This record gives sequence, structure tokens and C-alpha cells, in this order.
Amino acid sequence: MILALNGASIDGSLYSDVVARAQHSPDWFDDTVSVWSTYGLLVFAVLAVIGWWRTRRGSPTAAVTALAAPVVVVVAYGADIILKMAVGEVRPCQSLHVKTLEACPAPGDWSFPSNHAVIAAAAAMALVFVSRPLGVVASVAVVAMAASRVWVGAHYPHDVLAGVAVGGVVALVVTLAARRQSQTLAQWLTTKRLGALLLVS
Repeated sequence: MILALNGASIDGSLYSDVVARAQHSPDWFDDTVSVWSTYGLLVFAVLAVIGWWRTRRGSPTAAVTALAAPVVVVVAYGADIILKMAVGEVRPCQSLHVKTLEACPAPGDWSFPSNHAVIAAAAAMALVFVSRPLGVVASVAVVAMAASRVWVGAHYPHDVLAGVAVGGVVALVVTLAARRQSQTLAQWLTTKRLGALLLVS
């Protein structure tokens, strides 16, 4: 750990206002947000599969771009883990001792940046290069995911904003690099049995 950031000094009051509002919201709404916060990342996986299936019917090069999406997410997640260890920001539910919808993670489970926001943003950015409509749907889902992580009390607002930025930037760089090599990768994959199944309709 390098910084040991105290996130409460950045937007702790805003976080407290949000989680307090969550405590006074209808149960059905809180339950919906909690389910989305917990399982919403599955939507991005489904969108990635749809994107691959649609590009598979086109050119192998387009399919390679779609197949790169999971790799993009893994790379972004790796960057997130490094940042978490470097910053070492304590979860807001631990620093501010507030009641939250989601159980407060154990000490050592750092808050900055948000894993969920990083993964969601990386997936959405990758999908933008696969299909504009899917990218738009994924981008809306990113906003919903980021907001939900604050609503349930898991993160400060700056955690999710940073997560979106990290995921988006890493995904942009990796996806552009993959696209530059897409023709070469497509030719190599089509010589492999599994690659042919993944790239050829």
C-alpha cells in the first residue's frame, strides 16, 4: 500500500446522503438495486456473447475484435487490483460506520477503484467496437451499475467514477491494439480447430 487514501474527505458527505436515502426508499426499489448490484455484471457477459455471435456471421477480423472483449476485461481487472493495492482506501462503511444495504466487506477489501465499475466500463468500451447498439445498451448499464454500488453502500462516488475511467481507458487501449493485429490473429486462429469454430459461421 502506498497512499492509504481516506476517501471520506473527498465525498464522504455525499456518500452518507445517498446511503441514508437508500434506507428510506421502498423495499422493492432497494431490492431491485441490490440484485442489479450483485448480479448485473452477468448482463455484460450476455451482451459480449451476443456481440460475438453477430460478428461470427461476418468477417473473421470482426469476430476477433469481439473475442478480445473478455481479454480486455481481464486486463482492466488486473489494473484495478494493482490500483487497489497501491491506494489502500478503506471501505466507506468501515470509515463512516453507516448502515448500508450491502454487508460491509471485511477489512483489507479496499474500496478504490470499484471492481464492478471497472469491469462494466471495460466490457462496455469493448462492445462499442463490436456493435454500436450493444455498446449503447452496455453504456447505460455501466451508469446503472456504478450508481448501484454507491446506493448499496459498497463505494464512495469517486470510487465508481475512477472505476469507470480506469475500465474505459484500459479497454480502449487494449481493444485498439487488438484491432491493429486482428487480421493476423484471425488468420492464426482459423488454422486451429477451436479458432475455426469461434470465427467461422
